Amino acid sequence: MSDEELIQGCIKGKDAFQYELYKRYSPKMFGVCLRYCASREEAEDVLQDGFIKVFKKIDSFRFIGSFEGWIRRIMVHTAIRNKYITLRAHEVNTLEGVEHPALDEKVTSKLMMMDLMKLVNELPQGYKIVFNLFAVEGYSHKEIAEMLEIQEATSRSQYLRARQFLREKLDKLQKSEFRI
Repeated sequence: MSDEELIQGCIKGKDAFQYELYKRYSPKMFGVCLRYCASREEAEDVLQDGFIKVFKKIDSFRFIGSFEGWIRRIMVHTAIRNKYITLRAHEVNTLEGVEHPALDEKVTSKLMMMDLMKLVNELPQGYKIVFNLFAVEGYSHKEIAEMLEIQEATSRSQYLRARQFLREKLDKLQKSEFRI
C-alpha cells in the first residue's frame, strides 16, 4: 500500500489504515523520541502523543515533501513540548568559557552507535534537546531558538556545551581504552 493510499484511509478514519501507518512508521519515530527523552517509558508516551497528533492533523498533509519527514517533525515538536519546561529552567545566555573542541576520529570510529547514543542520553536535558535538533535533525540555531522560545545565542551555547560534555566523555573513554 502506498503512503498516499494510507493517508487517504486515515483521513477517512479507517482503523486498519491507522494501524498500518503506525506499524510502518512507529519504529523509526520511536528512535526519534528516544533521542529527546530520558527513558523508554517517556519516549513511548511521546510516541503515543505524537501519533495522536498525526492522526488529528493528517488531513493537513499536502503531499509536498516526505510524509516520513512530516511525521518526524510532529514527533520532534511533541518531544520538545514535553521537555520545554526543563530546557527553560537551564537556559544559558552566554558562550563564555565554552570551548569548541574537535572530536578525535579514532575514538568516535570505535564507538558503536548505541554507545554514542548512550553518551548523548547522558547530556543534561537542555544540551540534549539542542544537540539533537542541530546535529541530528539539521535545524539551524535560528529555527531552534524559535521552536524553543529561547535566544539564538542560548541555542549555540547549549550546543557547544553539549559538544564539550561529549568531548570530555570521549576523552575519558580514550584514556581508559589505552590502559592495560
